[in-house]
Amino acid sequence: MYQRILVPIDDSETSHRALKEATRFVQDQKAAIRLVSVIDLAQFSWGGAEFLDTSDLQTSLRAAGKQTLEKAQAQMQADGVEAEICLLETWGGRIPQLIIDEAQRWQADLIAMGTHGWTGLDHLILGSVAEGVVRIAPMPVLLIRAQ
Repeated sequence: MYQRILVPIDDSETSHRALKEATRFVQDQKAAIRLVSVIDLAQFSWGGAEFLDTSDLQTSLRAAGKQTLEKAQAQMQADGVEAEICLLETWGGRIPQLIIDEAQRWQADLIAMGTHGWTGLDHLILGSVAEGVVRIAPMPVLLIRAQ
């Protein structure tokens, strides 16, 4: 079935739920799993950020992303699953495309990820990384909704 599962994570509840579901797949299928977290280093580069030390903020983003990955990796290890981790960086690029590119590079059979289930104005303003991934993914995508 699925032998290589890519799981984009952040530190949200939906991400944790997707990770639990992916763990079940990995344990059942004896699959490999790769956890990725994406940080956008450009988010502080405009709109008043000239008064901030952006290099310190970017270093903090990297540290937070790495911490999220290591925490998830440790949880999986406690569940008896070895997971690879990868921190992806972009400079204002399309995050869904970055996830798909990594999935293809790693030859993932499945992407499992959480979705916040936003609707209405929140969805219009914030969009959805999960929706973007579903629209362009050449491989199956398993979406785990928020409770």
